[in-house]
Amino acid sequence: MSFSAEVKKELSQHIDGSRHCRLAELAAILSHEGKLLTQGKKTILSMESENPLVQKKYFTLLDKTTNISEYGAHLDEQDAKDVLTMVKMYKEREDGVSIRMDVVDGLLLQQTCCRRAFIRGAFLAAGSISDPNKNYHFEIVCKTSPQALQLQEIMKGFAVDAKIVERKRHYVVYLKEGAQIVDMLNVMGAHVALMDLENVRILKEMRNSVNRKVNCETANITKTVSAAVRQVEDIQWIEQTRGLGSLPDSLREIAEVRLEHPDMPLKDLGQLLDPPLGKSGVNHRLRRISEIADRHRG
Repeated sequence: MSFSAEVKKELSQHIDGSRHCRLAELAAILSHEGKLLTQGKKTILSMESENPLVQKKYFTLLDKTTNISEYGAHLDEQDAKDVLTMVKMYKEREDGVSIRMDVVDGLLLQQTCCRRAFIRGAFLAAGSISDPNKNYHFEIVCKTSPQALQLQEIMKGFAVDAKIVERKRHYVVYLKEGAQIVDMLNVMGAHVALMDLENVRILKEMRNSVNRKVNCETANITKTVSAAVRQVEDIQWIEQTRGLGSLPDSLREIAEVRLEHPDMPLKDLGQLLDPPLGKSGVNHRLRRISEIADRHRG
């Protein structure tokens, strides 16, 4: 089972005790997977999702929130009207009936717990999350721009900086940062998945930290070796063309020590001098030797 499927399985088993939260989650599922169809002269409400977890959650919410005795993937006209009225998607006005199923009425989302339930329902119906061992990506696909903007605004209310991108005539609300995805799993109530994701994040951060240290040490070693090679080359050039005796005594001494110990760190080289010299002093003298070599080469 994929990580995304595991998250949805956990969320499908989460049933809120409050009716207002169940209505918010039911509204979210219907806004993404509900569809009105015409059969003859009647209009029915169809649950379009083929995901058994979404279907199970939808039927459970209907069972615990409505008085409908018999229901399935399709609700007949009267039951459909009752359900849509309950989630405030069906409104009778003087100029006729208004049905809007993409944006959920704000009256259902006034409380924080209801907004959590709404996000949970939206993710169950149209969301996915990548395997954290590969990369961090959380998304919910929306049918319309207003639907995506509403979801983005609700997610931002939980201090999560959700983005929107248009993809194949749909609008995708997404997150790319591991920490924000962890926060969103917590918001939805997927605490087992949250712990799994956190464990992966910790291991990845440890590996990245070790890799950074190894790369840094490797770079330092490479830099040190390259500098030592250049120093030896400059000293050998002076020795072969002008002789080390042409150097001042302080420079000749460090030149001879460097030739005898080409791989030794600067700090240790300084201890071989009489009197001993610190690392910065050794580096200064070797730099002067390189400047002399460069000047005479020129």
